[in-house]
Amino acid sequence: MDIDKTLRDTALLAARLTLGGSLAMHGAQKMFGIQDGPGLGGTAQMMNNLGFKPGERFAPVVAATEISAGTMIALGALGPIGPAMLLSTMLVAIETVHRPKGYWNSGGGYEMNAMYIMLALVLANEGYGSISLDEMFGLREKLRPMHGWISAIGGVAAALFMLAQRKTEQPQTASPDKPSQNGATPREEVGSGV
Repeated sequence: MDIDKTLRDTALLAARLTLGGSLAMHGAQKMFGIQDGPGLGGTAQMMNNLGFKPGERFAPVVAATEISAGTMIALGALGPIGPAMLLSTMLVAIETVHRPKGYWNSGGGYEMNAMYIMLALVLANEGYGSISLDEMFGLREKLRPMHGWISAIGGVAAALFMLAQRKTEQPQTASPDKPSQNGATPREEVGSGV
């Protein structure tokens, strides 16, 4: 028995179960409302608020992506596909929710998202270890770090595609000839010191 290999595989299993289980439960909160989660209705409202409209279309996709990615990671299945899906959802979350609040999690920043991403990149490149479905079905020997990086690029592309679907509302500006709510044109408002 190779004790170093056993310890390595046990550490990879613990990392996978923690990361994958957390992400899958996060998605289940969005999908089913478990553990005080918002459910699909609340998730749809959140997606609308973030500019992903109609939220009713985006909510089940986001929830299913998190559940699927987390389950693949926890089971050690399909190599870097789960980590790439995680990368995609975390990048969208960072851009739409956390980045304006800075880095640290205590202020609502993206610290935790960054930790999820880094662990996913390690798993995508290192593999899931011997205690995994990939090992059971012989996929582990066929995967190389290059596959992890190709999948990560796919995850970034998916995040950019998702962000391109976002409809951010531009502030309404009155035209120079169109009166604003108080009846004055913008030129008159500037002149009045408002």
